Amino acid sequence: MERIMLRIEYEGTEFEGYQVQKEKRTVQLVIEKALKKMHKHIVQVYSSGRTDSGVHALDQVLHFDTTLELDETTWQHALTTLLPRDIRVKSAHKVDPNFHARKNATTKTYRYIVLNRKTHDLFRRNLEWHVPQHLLIDKMKEAASQIVGTHDFTAFAASKTNVKGDKTRTIFEINLVQDDDYIYFDITGDGFLTHMVRIIVGTLIDIGLGKKEVSCIKKAFETLDRRVLGITAPGHGLYLKQVNYD
Repeated sequence: MERIMLRIEYEGTEFEGYQVQKEKRTVQLVIEKALKKMHKHIVQVYSSGRTDSGVHALDQVLHFDTTLELDETTWQHALTTLLPRDIRVKSAHKVDPNFHARKNATTKTYRYIVLNRKTHDLFRRNLEWHVPQHLLIDKMKEAASQIVGTHDFTAFAASKTNVKGDKTRTIFEINLVQDDDYIYFDITGDGFLTHMVRIIVGTLIDIGLGKKEVSCIKKAFETLDRRVLGITAPGHGLYLKQVNYD
C-alpha cells in the first residue's frame, strides 16, 4: 500500500464545488471516478480543503492510498488521460504513509482577481469579478492591513459555515496589487472559514466604493457581527493559489 499526493489545478466554472454532492458534478467526484476506473473499486480522496461552486484552483493538493505499483510520472499521465479538460494533474508524488493533505498543510494562499474598468471581458467573465466603478485603492490597502494578524474571524464567515467552536485564524499577509485594469488580492493564512476570503474581498471592494468605512474592520472584530461588513464577492473570481507544507 502506498500513499500518493497529487497537485492539481482546475477551472471551477462547471463544477459545483470540490466536495462530493448528490447528483452534482464536483472535483472530488470526477477524480474518484477516474481512480475507480484504474482500481476497479472505490478509492477515497482527501483534499487540503474545499472550494465552493465556481471557484478555481491553481494548486489544490490531494492524497489517496493505493495498491497499484506505478511510478509518479505514470500516475500523472494516467489520471490526466481519464480526467476532463477542465481539470489537470500537475504532479504526483509518493509520500510518507502519515502524510495528510489537509492536516499537514501549514499555510494556504488564495488569489482573487478583479477587473476594474467600465466594460467586462467577455472571454474571462467566469474567471474574474468585473467592478466597473472607480475604487479608492489607498483606503482598501489601509483596511487590508487591519485584517492581517490573529483574530476571531466569526464576522468573516458565512452563516452556513461548518466550523464549530473557535474561529480564530491568522492572516499572515494580504498583498493588494493594482496592475492596469486589474486588481489582485493574494491572501495567505493558516486556515480559512467558509466564504472568508470572499467576504474579505467583498468588504474591501465596498470600502473602495465608499459604501463602507475602514472602521468597519475593527468593529467586525469587536462585535463578531457579519452585518457590519460588506458583500460576499462572487466565487468565480477566486483561486486557491498555493498550499504549503513543512
